[in-house]
Amino acid sequence: MNDTATTPSAAPASRPPLPPFTRETAIQKVRLAEDGWNTRDAAKVALAYTPDTQWRNRSEFVTDRTQAQAFLERKWRKELEYRLIKELWAFDGNRIAVRYAYEWRDDSGNWFRSYGNENWEFDDQGLMQRRFASINDLPIAEADRKFHWPQGRRPDDHPGLSDLGL
Repeated sequence: MNDTATTPSAAPASRPPLPPFTRETAIQKVRLAEDGWNTRDAAKVALAYTPDTQWRNRSEFVTDRTQAQAFLERKWRKELEYRLIKELWAFDGNRIAVRYAYEWRDDSGNWFRSYGNENWEFDDQGLMQRRFASINDLPIAEADRKFHWPQGRRPDDHPGLSDLGL
């Protein structure tokens, strides 16, 4: 971890919306996750996960919240100018499936759009206990970028994935 990172220790007792999810609360949960990841604040984002969270992200396996934070710190050191859009795919009970795309550049100035799907499982308090991600990276020209808002939260009036044809 870097010098300014904090160890993820105390998540809120509850992280609404809570399961079982309705369509409305599943959409809220997806947007909250998108907003969190767009902050690129690994310590804050890690608090959305249970202390014993289990992840598969590409070929990497994460087995607790501290590892999740370290993973995110590494990710955002590599994926510069990161901007993410998530969209609800399906939900049932305490599970949500999403599809997403994010754009980023490497330290050589090469741009990418990464496409993925995630399956999420939440505990009764709304913390994510399991996250399974499959992701593919597509090199793109800078002129082909579609995510142009300032770093941070995607503006409410910015098109979503379906609106962008992604």
